[in-house]
Amino acid sequence: MGPARARALAEAGFVTVRDLLFHLPSRWEDRRAVLPVASALAGVTGTFRGRLSGMRRLRTRRRGFSIVRGTLTDDTGSMAVVWFNRPWLAELAEDTEQEWLLHGTVRETGTGIELLNPDCEKADDDDPVHAARIAPVYPAIGKLGPAALRRIFAMLLDGIDLERIPDPLPAALLARHGLPPLGEALRSLHAPGLDDDPDALARRRSPGWLRLIYGELLELQLALARLRQREQRILRTRRYRVDDGIRAVARGVLPFRLTGAQKEALREIVDDLRGPHPMLRLLQGDVGSGKTIVAALALVVALENGYQGAFMAPTELLAEQHFASLRKLLGERYRLGMLTGSNPDTPRLREALAAGEIQLAVGTHALIQESVRFRNLGLAVIDEQHRFGVLQRDRLGDKGDHPDLLIMTATPIPRSLALALWGDLAVSTIAELPPGRTPVATEVLPAKRRREVYRRLREALAAAGTEERAYVVFPRIEESEQVSAASAASIAAAGEKVRELLAGIPSAVLHGRTPAAERDRIMRAFAAGEIRALISTTIVEVGVDVPEATWMIVESAERFGLSQLHQLRGRVGRGPRPSCCIAVHGPLNETAERRLRVFGETADGFRIAEEDLAIRGPGDLLGVRQAGLPAFRIARLPDDVEWVERARDDAAALMAQMARRGKAPA
Repeated sequence: MGPARARALAEAGFVTVRDLLFHLPSRWEDRRAVLPVASALAGVTGTFRGRLSGMRRLRTRRRGFSIVRGTLTDDTGSMAVVWFNRPWLAELAEDTEQEWLLHGTVRETGTGIELLNPDCEKADDDDPVHAARIAPVYPAIGKLGPAALRRIFAMLLDGIDLERIPDPLPAALLARHGLPPLGEALRSLHAPGLDDDPDALARRRSPGWLRLIYGELLELQLALARLRQREQRILRTRRYRVDDGIRAVARGVLPFRLTGAQKEALREIVDDLRGPHPMLRLLQGDVGSGKTIVAALALVVALENGYQGAFMAPTELLAEQHFASLRKLLGERYRLGMLTGSNPDTPRLREALAAGEIQLAVGTHALIQESVRFRNLGLAVIDEQHRFGVLQRDRLGDKGDHPDLLIMTATPIPRSLALALWGDLAVSTIAELPPGRTPVATEVLPAKRRREVYRRLREALAAAGTEERAYVVFPRIEESEQVSAASAASIAAAGEKVRELLAGIPSAVLHGRTPAAERDRIMRAFAAGEIRALISTTIVEVGVDVPEATWMIVESAERFGLSQLHQLRGRVGRGPRPSCCIAVHGPLNETAERRLRVFGETADGFRIAEEDLAIRGPGDLLGVRQAGLPAFRIARLPDDVEWVERARDDAAALMAQMARRGKAPA
């Protein structure tokens, strides 16, 4: 390989032969059949075999652009062939007896049909690269397209003995699952045999695919098993008592009776707090299932035992909402403080926290800054874990002597994903809604019915007096939490159009650049009924609790993820009045249509989570790259959940085997 090409590959992250071997085809084309020239029809893509003649290079007025034309002939007829910017091909017809394999698409021209820009190779090659085979199609690497990469891989596979590549997996495990060794698996994907099954390759169910899927998942499960093992070696330094006095305090802060699912989740948390190791537990439940009250009661146990608590949220708005609700529940008994980037009291609160004067700190990422010190942190609650990184989680854990961690999410995590990505966490699930939650009627409507939607909303709000409120949500224009000035202006302009459609209804616009004091004023006015329609970005997606909100209009719904739409729907239906959610969408592609169809069909958060996982994959669903969680290169969920379970069982067996030998797995 020349230095220029080697440099190009290195710049794209491909430095070694191993790097290239794991650049797998995205699909395969069955090119085993060779078609007679007489069968060529416009629009057909296929492989043709014959002799080339009349090859000539034609120069054009465009600098550096040339055309090569010729004729392909077999026993059944002839067909014109044209190549763009491949001047060296003009010399192919020097040997008139040589037969060639050409693979490309036939098109109609003013003078007949021609084969357009086909891959070309000698027909008598023992190992054809492009045609007469199941041909791999690779994702491009820089300027190297599929054809160039096929040539590179043909050279690569010819120069190394894949069967001699050491396989890190024990032969007994491969035999148990009927899987080939690593080298054989890689060869079967880069150079499938003529008898291989193209359908199994496409469905990622060939033996080679399954070997790589299993290997990746086993590596992850071993890493998680080692993490669990490490955590199990840490012995708790805190002691929690849970007696009748603490139970009485907990009953005193409860505004309502817990559901059976809430009681079970709280029991699991308390059992962890009284166990021998620091708690690391995920509390998941559908929107409105009552996770916050369970977390508040867990904090009561910590605070009553003399330890400090922390409650960390991903956005200032959500931190403010949690602070308001926790202060309402716990503020008469405990000293609370809110630490956020925009709170001018944060420096004073940091001093009070370090001195132990603040018992419960609520905040955003500000809680894990180096300048924040706890005197005696016992329990940390993290809300919406998928927006935090694993490193951030660990930094909060470093604020005390291995504090207990309770991680909450209102994005129900499918079992397959929980097994794969959260194997280091014990999981509690609240699978029932508290009494009083009303079903939310859901509609999915095209943008051409927008005026009708706002007419209905205006009439409903006018008739209900101050008893009902509405959210109108636009997609966030930028990925970052901080909305740019241009984005804010766009949202403000869209908000003004909505306010015109809701003429006579008190309304306000809220976005990420709204100053904290103004945001607080708007939210208080909305809760009090002085503002009836809140027009905002997705900053109201989680945590906002206004029982009088009965309408949710989601604009440009095709731009939202399925779980995000479900989160937004969860902002309404929190009181006794009937509620509705209307998703207004523009043009739909196939994926968006599927997403919105599922959204309209079900309000079951766990089914929605499974569907969202199937549509988007784990990386997009939980923000894997942003969160520092493992991004699968090969495995896919939920398709490979069976192999997740096999890998988990095998990892546990390997860990036990290593423990008996007094070793740790490499």
